[in-house]
Amino acid sequence: GVLAMLALAHEKHGRLRWERLLRPAIRLAEQGFSVSPRLHHLLDVDRFLRDDPEARALYYRSDETPLPVGIRLVNASIAETFRRLATDGPQALYRGELAEAIVAATQRHAKGGGDLDAEDLRDYHAIERTPVCAVYSRYRICGMPPPSSGGIAILQLLGILQRTGFSATNPDSPQAVHLFTEAGRLAFADRRRYLGDSDFVAVPQNALLDAGYLDRRARLISPQHSLGSAEPGNLPQAQIQGRGDDTAPELPATSHLSIVDANGNAVAMTSSIEDAFGSRTMVRGFLLNNQLTDFSFQPDEQGRPLANQVQGGKRPLSSMAPTLVFDAQGRLYAVLGSPGGAQIINYVAQTLTALLDRHLTPEAALALPHYGSRNGPTELEQDTAAVDWLAALQQLGHRVELRGMNSGTHLIVRDGQGWRGAADPRREGSARGN
Repeated sequence: GVLAMLALAHEKHGRLRWERLLRPAIRLAEQGFSVSPRLHHLLDVDRFLRDDPEARALYYRSDETPLPVGIRLVNASIAETFRRLATDGPQALYRGELAEAIVAATQRHAKGGGDLDAEDLRDYHAIERTPVCAVYSRYRICGMPPPSSGGIAILQLLGILQRTGFSATNPDSPQAVHLFTEAGRLAFADRRRYLGDSDFVAVPQNALLDAGYLDRRARLISPQHSLGSAEPGNLPQAQIQGRGDDTAPELPATSHLSIVDANGNAVAMTSSIEDAFGSRTMVRGFLLNNQLTDFSFQPDEQGRPLANQVQGGKRPLSSMAPTLVFDAQGRLYAVLGSPGGAQIINYVAQTLTALLDRHLTPEAALALPHYGSRNGPTELEQDTAAVDWLAALQQLGHRVELRGMNSGTHLIVRDGQGWRGAADPRREGSARGN
């Protein structure tokens, strides 16, 4: 889907020739890059990638050990694919010989063929959707609408949070963490029941962000005790009654980039192939995605239909949350987003509170220890200062889990007449600009 989206964006807003845009990618593929410690580790621990001959030849040595850190990884196959896309245009991925190779790889897979066919690829198209926006702390925050849950869930979480007195709490206190995680439980409860591809199911977007509804949800939060597990809110619309709750795992394997150019144009782009190396199937130098696992694994819950059940032509629910923030004068103020699967929602919401409530610098905002809840345990980032809150949260009734929370947020914030960028220190990203 990414290529179709980029082609649509280029058609509407591009200034350079399509062929010109592919040159840096071709050059990088031909010249290669040094294998990083993170990539080496992911290759080493993956159980399935070696099963694909093309991937094995690219990423591993003859004894099936991963390429060592620092060695140059050159991908001549993807360079050739990019050349074809540069010459023949983006439709070369969806029609012709390259599309046939994708279909063949899925249908002849050693562990059982898939249902993808040439017509599926040929009929695929990108869809331009209206962003979902709301005001928080005098700023207008805009994000992705369904089938991404990121925009609605973040705006719900923040909308509930600003009704709890969160901004007046000590930001490094267990009480602030308590309020944030309780708001997260309520947002994730609604996400599981009500969100899906709006081209296939009714999504009560306006009702979920209604001020009166957020008031009622916020009143469920007690300063003294955790909800434990929140229930979805009661919405009156007849077309959404009787739904079950989605249980898709949404495994992390996401990339994000934030850009502001010299002319003030901005991009927040999040993309995923699901679970590190996607389906572990490589075609002409690139891995096929594994996004089917973002659908619910069952079509219903005890007979109740799920908004995110699998259907032909349907897009799966994600938590991707590319976000733009505008100030009270309508000027772009911040561009951000993060990798992280379902944890993206909490990562981005926490960064926004750090920026808009605490007024931290981008670097300081991204260095904060993570916390959150996805309507399960309260998650604290292990090996950080967040561990100090564990006992106090347990006294408030939280079931706490310490875990690695490997975000990867890219953040750009207006700084006077210029811009200031920062990359999450947990990953290998960097901020660059003039």
